[in-house]
Amino acid sequence: MTHTRTHPRLTAVLAAATLLATANLYGAVAAHADDTTPSVPPGTEPSASAPVKVDPNDPDLKLPEGATLAAPKVLDIKSVVEDQGGEERREDTNTDVTFALQAEVLFAKDSAKLSDAAKSRIDAIAQEIKKQKATQIRVFGFTDNLGTHEHGVVLSKQRANAVQDVLSQELNDPNITFDVRGYAEQYPIADNSTEDGRKKNRRVEVTFPRTQS
Repeated sequence: MTHTRTHPRLTAVLAAATLLATANLYGAVAAHADDTTPSVPPGTEPSASAPVKVDPNDPDLKLPEGATLAAPKVLDIKSVVEDQGGEERREDTNTDVTFALQAEVLFAKDSAKLSDAAKSRIDAIAQEIKKQKATQIRVFGFTDNLGTHEHGVVLSKQRANAVQDVLSQELNDPNITFDVRGYAEQYPIADNSTEDGRKKNRRVEVTFPRTQS
């Protein structure tokens, strides 16, 4: 029997604007990044659709005389829900759902063996995947920056594999494909100079497309 634990939720809705600097509005979408924004693994860049084309001469716009439209922007809206301990985090964007589970709630220190409590959390994610009817799932593992990079790559990949194994068993769908990777200390989401930050960086993320509004 699967036991699902509930947690009080703190909800924060963030609007992250991704500016497209392309001549063709319907060309490839380029993610904007700067030194203050953490980089993201390949395949997880913001992916909002290009803006609807607007005729600047349409009289229904009722622009003041001499006024013109500003350059178009694409807003990649992100809703973030995190439990109070920060053990589990859910992010919803225009196109994807991402669950981030801290390693401490899944594994013992320096281990890739899942705890019994971890499996109930992964089962809950599997139910959401079924709800969204997703068939392409990314499972990425991450560590903090302690220890060697080589060890971090092995451990993060082993942990991602462990989560993928449970998802595969629960979903039991031959049409589902998984992209499983271990990134070690790459792509941190918090400051590795503090233990609180390192704890957030030690995580496994499960990402899949949204198919429902």
